[in-house]
Amino acid sequence: MASIDLPEPNPHGETSVERAIATRASRRSFAADPITLEDAAQLLWAAQGVTHVRDGVTLRTAPSAGATFPLTVFLEVAPDGCEGIDPGLYRYEPAEHALEPSLESSLHDDLTRAALQQPVVEDAPATIVVAADDGRTIDQYPEHGKRYVRMEAGHVAQNVHLTAEARALNACPVGAFSDAELADVLSLPAALDPLYLLPVGNRPRET
Repeated sequence: MASIDLPEPNPHGETSVERAIATRASRRSFAADPITLEDAAQLLWAAQGVTHVRDGVTLRTAPSAGATFPLTVFLEVAPDGCEGIDPGLYRYEPAEHALEPSLESSLHDDLTRAALQQPVVEDAPATIVVAADDGRTIDQYPEHGKRYVRMEAGHVAQNVHLTAEARALNACPVGAFSDAELADVLSLPAALDPLYLLPVGNRPRET
């Protein structure tokens, strides 16, 4: 399967940062309809997208200690979870702002089991997965590198949540899962450890 070019991110949203912070909440229910490709693109860019180049270093939306960039972001898509994308697992490529297929069949049920059968994961049309190669940062910062990686994952999660809030999407942070089972479900290489699940979806319509 070929890589998927994503729509260009929009840096000029209508919701202010202050408003998104004030209204942000962990929202655990989702509408049944799929998210749009534009929403997926904006969320992934917020997580790890490229912003600018400084002193020859390409920088991203979330701060990274020493620009070591230990995180890899994936998008898990449930059946009928995202317009224009087949179910499966996709790796976000920041430089190309594109998705590279990792697993070309639905793993949603297995992902839910690895996440301890939590309804927020089961019901989400899409889940952003944050995984880390601690060694990339520990090599440069032996004493505190692992701490810095966890801090960076928090920056990424907050970016995703504020973007979801600004786009009237629901999102919820999930840190409870079986590390080994989730790594197996995602077929992660040995160097990558899963750190965060960020289920996202449209808000249920008010009745």
